[in-house]
Amino acid sequence: MNLTLVRNRDRDLTPLALMLPDAEIPLLNPNAKVPFDEMEWHRKWLGDLEDVSFYLQDIDGRNVGFFALRVGIGPEVRHLSYVFLAEEARGGAAQELTRRVEQAALELGALTLTLKVDRGNTPAFNAYLSAGYEELSRRQNMVTMRLDLEERRAF
Repeated sequence: MNLTLVRNRDRDLTPLALMLPDAEIPLLNPNAKVPFDEMEWHRKWLGDLEDVSFYLQDIDGRNVGFFALRVGIGPEVRHLSYVFLAEEARGGAAQELTRRVEQAALELGALTLTLKVDRGNTPAFNAYLSAGYEELSRRQNMVTMRLDLEERRAF
């Protein structure tokens, strides 16, 4: 699948709400209200001025994915905080999704990318491993992972 990266400069979450079924809100954010509440997301989940979100569009310009990057520990670190792919984009888009996340982080000046993934989400965990992320720690059901973007650029 060929995905185009679009920075969400207007912080518009309406496209996310339209592609995100209520049943999948807890997968994206287990603490968020159901149904999707745009004001809650702006206030609690993407309210920091340093939070940057992106949409992924398919070849026809339809929004089929969303992710957000927060400043991690230090401005050169970005943390992948939310990732969502619409049902029709799943199955084979993981490699391109991870490339687009890396591209966005590099454009924001990041040298390192971190994330947390649920251990039970085997497809996502395996996608991050395949993309070169290293496992840093495991706590309860969450795995913290890291990717060195500087090392990646050297190749």
